[in-house]
Amino acid sequence: MEKYLKGAVGIFTLTALITVQSCKKSFLDVTAKGTVASTQFWQSQADATSAVDAMYANLHEWTNIAFAPIAVESMGSDDVNKGSTPTDASFMNDFQNFTANSGEGQISDFWGGEYKTINFANQILDNVPAINMDATLKARYLAEAKFIRAYAYFRLVKAFGDVPLRLHVPKAATEYNIPRTPKAQVWAAIETDLTDAASVLPQAYSSVDIGHVTKGAALALHAKVSMYQQKWSAVLNYTNQVMQLGYSLFSNYEQLFRTNNKNNSESIFEIQCMLIPNNPTASNSQYSQVQGVRGVTGGGWGFNVPSADLAAAYEPGDPRRDATIIFDGETTPEGDVIPASLDNPMYNQKSYVPFSQYVSGFNEGCQQDKIVLRYADVLLMNAEANNELGNTAAALASLEMVRARARAGNNSILPPVVTTDQTTLRNAIWFERRVELAMEFDRYFDVIRQGRGTAVFGVRGWKAGKNEVWPIPQNEIDLSAGVLTQNPGY
Repeated sequence: MEKYLKGAVGIFTLTALITVQSCKKSFLDVTAKGTVASTQFWQSQADATSAVDAMYANLHEWTNIAFAPIAVESMGSDDVNKGSTPTDASFMNDFQNFTANSGEGQISDFWGGEYKTINFANQILDNVPAINMDATLKARYLAEAKFIRAYAYFRLVKAFGDVPLRLHVPKAATEYNIPRTPKAQVWAAIETDLTDAASVLPQAYSSVDIGHVTKGAALALHAKVSMYQQKWSAVLNYTNQVMQLGYSLFSNYEQLFRTNNKNNSESIFEIQCMLIPNNPTASNSQYSQVQGVRGVTGGGWGFNVPSADLAAAYEPGDPRRDATIIFDGETTPEGDVIPASLDNPMYNQKSYVPFSQYVSGFNEGCQQDKIVLRYADVLLMNAEANNELGNTAAALASLEMVRARARAGNNSILPPVVTTDQTTLRNAIWFERRVELAMEFDRYFDVIRQGRGTAVFGVRGWKAGKNEVWPIPQNEIDLSAGVLTQNPGY
């Protein structure tokens, strides 16, 4: 069985690897099939490997990759509309017009999903050190867990600001209900984890371990964490390091996101998702399904669709527009004919899986990975850091690499950016982030960290001093008996 422990930090799930006995009647204390009692686990290298595998598997479950992240990380953006039909999941509109309150279920799910991820990592960090196993592998597993913990806290601190910082699995009753930690301390803990991870993780893996976190992933995430804190020298340092690790822009922007090009030369970290034959339960990713073309076999539910504002943002001739947006009436590069009249005029092409890959009985697109970090993002962070530090030529060079890839082989007329004015170049880099990373769950918090929330989102009700963060889930405040406090304005 699983035991769910609720408190000030959401849901702590003792994984399916561990069984907690909580019933008094001995005949009820039956270990669930496929589980191991906690007293028998954390004994061997195989146990450590199973725990790490479970941590990664958790990344593609519902609250980490589907509805809640769409609501919290994407729906506030000007790049998207709710999609589906007007009456389907109408609560998503509350994220579009910034009326989502502390009782909204997707906010609670996002909070709980990230703390569940943190608990997976903390179990490894608390228990693996005592296991007698290969020392190099042990160090690597601990570094991977630190990255995953840092990634979850990065998502939380962007979404909520101050959040409870838990770096160990709670043991005593007094350790469950803890207050919010000032975000400066959370940022510091994230950076410590990423520094530790980068010092241990390998640059690459053999085929059997592809998809595990690498040194490049730790450095790239550290760059992004530093960017959100406007630590431009650190951003430059970490991106420069990543740029020496052998990554390269994938030649075909549209094909970069297709399932047959998983873990390509541009991918730095992506959540691995698979269609496992004869096992729909294990093939559980719904990242593609919830965003797929609605109304066609092999499509999906049609949420989180591109907006007209995004479609109009691209420069004339930019091939990334057609590689990012599936339009009604088009035929995709993979040969799928999209009907001319569907519930929505546009759908997300980056989450699209060709309809021919659909297998009846499985989630549509369950084999589609979710790219978390890619090299183009690193180049644009490098360009932004160089510009902020006055290194104009270097900023232009990194920006041009991204634009050149979009231009190459597509008969595109995208001109190079040549301005040397810092403000103009800053705006050009921000624009490039929008069109390059569109529909990848970056735009909303990008605009906020740039200080442009009112200018970009104000027309839909976004208010400075409130909407930089979402509300703390009310159920968590209630469970904490007031130890958790609410964000201002909610």
